[in-house]
Amino acid sequence: MPLNIVLFEPEIPNNTGNIGRLALASGSHLHLVKPFGFEIDDTRLKRAGLDYWQHLQITYYDNIDAFFSINKDKTMAFLSSHGSKNHWDIPFEDDMFLIFGKESVGLPKDLLNQYSENLFKIPLFSQHVRSLNLANAVSIVVYEGIKQIK
Repeated sequence: MPLNIVLFEPEIPNNTGNIGRLALASGSHLHLVKPFGFEIDDTRLKRAGLDYWQHLQITYYDNIDAFFSINKDKTMAFLSSHGSKNHWDIPFEDDMFLIFGKESVGLPKDLLNQYSENLFKIPLFSQHVRSLNLANAVSIVVYEGIKQIK
């Protein structure tokens, strides 16, 4: 039943560490696409991921093109505040790839345009909030997927 959590160019080590812990707890596979905004041996990443990092199923990619080259035939959902459909409308399935962008700017605009049919958002119910913390957003979507698949 594993889901695949994909982070394109993550910038904040604490978020990535927390998402790594979430990946392990949920039985998900973590995919990290370079460049990163930190070194993979950053102490903040390790602290957030605690001693779980060594147990993660994790794949690294040199760039977005390498990710798509390897995973071109996979089922994917892209998460962005620009999505028009809500995350609970994702047609979750085993081995699905859940794609998240970098903390500062989200997913690249060309991907938003190219995959607009597979673009989803987490609804926000306050006009004072632009977006959620990346680790929180990943948690919301992953556990919604688990709920729907089980």
